[in-house]
Parts: sequence; structure tokens; C-alpha cells
Amino acid sequence: MLQGLRPAPGFTVIELVVTMVILSVLAVMVGGFIRPTIDSYFAVQQRADLADQADLAIRRAIADVRSSVPNSLRVPNSQCFEMVPTIGGGRYRMGPDVTNDTPAGCASGSSATCSAWVDPSGSTSVFDALNIVRQPPSAGDWVVVNNQNGDDVYNGNNRALVNGVSTPSSTQGVLRLTIAATQFPAGYADGRFQVIAAGEPTVFYVCSGADGTLDGNGNGRGTLYRLTRGFQPGYPSACPSVAGAAVAATNVKSCTFVYDANHGATQQSGFIWLDIELARAGEVAHLATGAHVANAP
Repeated sequence: MLQGLRPAPGFTVIELVVTMVILSVLAVMVGGFIRPTIDSYFAVQQRADLADQADLAIRRAIADVRSSVPNSLRVPNSQCFEMVPTIGGGRYRMGPDVTNDTPAGCASGSSATCSAWVDPSGSTSVFDALNIVRQPPSAGDWVVVNNQNGDDVYNGNNRALVNGVSTPSSTQGVLRLTIAATQFPAGYADGRFQVIAAGEPTVFYVCSGADGTLDGNGNGRGTLYRLTRGFQPGYPSACPSVAGAAVAATNVKSCTFVYDANHGATQQSGFIWLDIELARAGEVAHLATGAHVANAP
């Protein structure tokens, strides 16, 4: 007796459709729970990246401020500020070495056996440095003495170009600096001087294009620049052009820089406030900090 043919194993079309519908519903339900978590993860990552960028820019600016020549900070408006950063400094000899100079009473720096000192009553072209803090100067750098008035270092009133550096005898100091002949003002206590690098005379931080709004992609419209330039006499009346400047931060929504040169009614301690807000793809990071500025030369 012949047996009937068995149907081939598998799923019917109806079963497949039902399965697909069920899987689609489950996918939508699961996605509804997972997507906010994923979006939140990327949002946190975006904000952390923005905060890191803002923090790095602010730290760099404050480091420049704290290493700058006293009283050299200039703020034309709330969108930019300028300073004269230093790479080192030390103490200069303030008078002859009455014990070791040979012959006794020799003129400043007149020979290898005669000490060299800064005489504020006349022109100085060579002096001995009694110690050096951080990086020693090189030919092409500048030295500045007693910057009591903010524009003096910019105008060159108390700044001299270093023409050469040599090593004197141990009794005279650690370095002997030959400089362009300059009559320095009477120095502050202990005869201190600062060294300005040849390649970075002044630094300007400029917040350009940050108008407090976002573009169509939710990004800040501005950029924070770090501009290196030569000495510019006279207090700046506006922020300079940023052509050729290095980028310190992008996607800047807003910047505010405020400086008080006489914080606490003393010229020896100024205070600067830096406020920067970055935005990218709708996420925002807002950092603000302040720093004391040592203005005792």
C-alpha cells in the first residue's frame, strides 16, 4: 500500500511574517531603552572632550601670565589680553666686588679680573649675574629690570638686548652678560632681572568670532588664538589681527577676560579672571578660573 507524501519541513509564510513582526516590536522596545544610554554616553564623552580643551587653553594662558614680566599684562577689552612671558631671571650685581677686584677700584667690567655691575646712574653694557633661575639667557634674548610701569618693557625703557654670554671667575658671578648699552632704572629690592626669549617677545590671547551663539550644527562660532608678536609701544586700544597665530581652542561660544592690576589695593598683587565656554554638536562646556598676578618687579 502506497504511503502519502509528507510535506517538506520548514516555516510557512504566515509564520515568517509573524516572527518578523514580533522581532521588530522587540527591537523597537529594546532600542527605546538602549538608545538614550548610548546617546548619553556620547554626550558625556563630547562634554569631557570640550572641558579638556577649555582646561588646557586656560592652564596655558595662566602659565604664561604667572611667568610674565611684572606689570606687563595689558587688557584692551574683555576679548583679549597681552603679556611679556619670561624664560628665567636672576639677580644682577649691584656694585663692585671690593674684596676680589683687581686692581682695586677698577671700572665695571673693564677686565676679566674686575667685576661688572649695573649702575642706574649711567649706561650699562655688561654686568655679572649672581644667580640664574630656570633657563639662562642667550645672545638675542632680552633682559629687563624693574618694570614698575606697564608700558616700560614694551617701549624699551628698561629692556636691553643680550649680545653675548660668558662665564666670569667664580667670585664675580655665574654668568657675565654683554648687552646693548642701556641706562636701567634703579632696581627693585635684591637687584632682580627677568629674561625674555628672542623668539617670543610678547604673547596675545585673542578670542575671535565668539559672539555667544551657535551655528547650524550646534557649534561655537569662535576660536581662541595665542599670538606671538614683537614689542608694540603704547597700550593697545583693540585686539590685534590673528593672522599667523596658533590655535588654542576651537568651537568657542564665548570668552570673557577681566584684569584688576591693583587687586586688594596693592600693586604687588593683580588678579585676572578667565571665563571660556565651548560648544560642539549642542554640547557645552563652561570653565572659569582666576589667578593672582605677582606684580613686584
